[in-house]
Amino acid sequence: MLSVPLLDLQRKHGGNPGEFAGWITSMDYGNPIDEHVKTRTEVTVFDVSHMGRYIIRGGRVFDFLQKVVSKDLSKVRKFFMSGPVLLLTEEGGIRDDVMLYYVDDETWFAVVNAPNVKKDLEWLNTWRERLGFQDVEIEDVTLNSVLIAVQGPKAPEVMEGLGFSDAKDLKILQFVHKPEILGKTAVLVSRSGWTGEEVRSHGFEIWTDVEHGRKIFERAIELGARPAGLIARDSLRLEMGYLLTGVDMNESINPVEARYWLALSLDKRECVGCDKVREIYEKGVSKVRVGLRLKKGFRVIPRHGCRIKAFNEGVGEVTSGAYSPILKRPIAMGYVRTSHMYLGSKLAVEIRGREYEAKIVDFPFI
Repeated sequence: MLSVPLLDLQRKHGGNPGEFAGWITSMDYGNPIDEHVKTRTEVTVFDVSHMGRYIIRGGRVFDFLQKVVSKDLSKVRKFFMSGPVLLLTEEGGIRDDVMLYYVDDETWFAVVNAPNVKKDLEWLNTWRERLGFQDVEIEDVTLNSVLIAVQGPKAPEVMEGLGFSDAKDLKILQFVHKPEILGKTAVLVSRSGWTGEEVRSHGFEIWTDVEHGRKIFERAIELGARPAGLIARDSLRLEMGYLLTGVDMNESINPVEARYWLALSLDKRECVGCDKVREIYEKGVSKVRVGLRLKKGFRVIPRHGCRIKAFNEGVGEVTSGAYSPILKRPIAMGYVRTSHMYLGSKLAVEIRGREYEAKIVDFPFI
């Protein structure tokens, strides 16, 4: 079990620590619903240092990454992120989704999901050896760096208060390498996040060293950002229809079933698992991921494993659910038989022995 480097600072500002994917970090700061709403309406700051961070270097780094991720990287411009991209099994299952950063011709950065920091590194090194890319180096810098996310409509003002004057000029998934923040050089600042605010021009992430991150987190709060934890982060990502690794996707689920088109180049053939995914796509699948919107007034949350039913027939299963403070109703995502995947139609979700009507909707929910 590891603690995020800024755990003491989180506690100072009211953080309630809990365990997630082998890390101790703050689940909330007293009121996750308020943290959620503040993200959508004002500005929040998250310490997301539990996410894994790699530096990938070498003269053939591009060729190596092209062989191991699901998306064609040839159109990615320098100082832009490519993501999410998938690491696939040879059978086409989803190992993880990761974000890649094109720094220069010999350097890419990667951010991976917390449960898979060691597993992804081992997998990448295995394929590095197997494919003959021993000259490519992968360095795990997770433990000596932090990742701070500033999210919400007032995030650009907070970023400017931190000394980053280019905030409003960044395009979606664009980043600045070695920017100056609070008078010191950070690794990068990107227009990105996992709350949906990044697509509204309101989301930024700062990758830097631990002590610098401490000052940034403190100053962001002084500038009006409310600290927010993983409970709010989870409900925010669910409103956008973003998948959680190990919960909404895993090695037994392929990207066609998950409808994870954003992370996939279907015409790509030369990568681990890509041919298999194309074969799956051509043959079709028996289940697909859908959104489920329950009625206002229901005070129950569809949890992982809840059955989805068409009258008395079980037709699927919930993978994750939450209460949406913006929609003021429970929402969920899960997998439903393709025979019953009618957008706009109604099914039932069984929660603690009682059935609740749910409408099949597409993503995002908001």
